[in-house]
Amino acid sequence: MDGKVIITIGRQTGSGGRRIGKMIAERLGIKCYDKELLDRASKDSGLCRELFETNDEKPTNSFLYSLVMDTYSLGYSSSPYVDMPINQKIFLAQFDTIRNIAKNESCVIVGRCGDYALAGMPGVVTTFICADEEDKITQIVDELKVSRDKAREIMLKTDKRRSSYYNYYSNKRWGDSRSYDLCINRSRVGYEGAVDMILAFAEQAKKFAGEKK
Repeated sequence: MDGKVIITIGRQTGSGGRRIGKMIAERLGIKCYDKELLDRASKDSGLCRELFETNDEKPTNSFLYSLVMDTYSLGYSSSPYVDMPINQKIFLAQFDTIRNIAKNESCVIVGRCGDYALAGMPGVVTTFICADEEDKITQIVDELKVSRDKAREIMLKTDKRRSSYYNYYSNKRWGDSRSYDLCINRSRVGYEGAVDMILAFAEQAKKFAGEKK
C-alpha cells in the first residue's frame, strides 16, 4: 500500500483486536502501538511511567484519587500538564503522543481513543473489532490460564472500563458502529480475514479520497 497508512483499532476484550493490529503492522512493515504508547507518552510528557500504567484506559472523577495520584507526579513541574487533574494529564499526554506519531509515520494505534485523537487527520481508518462471547471467553482462558467463569468476569469488567473511558473522553459511544469507519466480527471472518478486510477498506478509502480531489 503506497503512502501513509494510519489505522486505529477499538476492541472488545478477547476479540483479538491487539493481535489483528500486530498482524496489520507486520503485513505493512510499520509499527503497532499498544502498551508502547505508555512509554512514549511518558517520555514525551515528562510524567512518570507508573502513572500511565495505573490510569491506562481508566477514567475517574474521584477528587481524592486524583489528589493521591498527583503526589506521584511531583518533580515534573515543568510539564505543561502540571495544573490538571491526573486523569486529564494522562489522557492529554497520550492524545498528544498519538497525534505526533501519526503525523510522522504510518502506524496502527490500538485502543486509547485513537480514533478520537486522530479525528480530522487525512488518511485515518478507524475500526472496531468484536467477537462472539464464547470465542472471547475461550481466548481469555487461553491467554490468562483462568477458568471460563473468571474469563467472563474479566471480559465484562474490562469492557465496562474501556467503554466508560471512551465515552467519557470522546463524547462518542464505544462499540457503536457510528463511531467508526469499519466494524468487524472476528468470529465470522477469522484473524486473516479481518486483516484483509481492513487493508482492503483502507486501500479503497485512499483511492476514493484521491478521486474526490
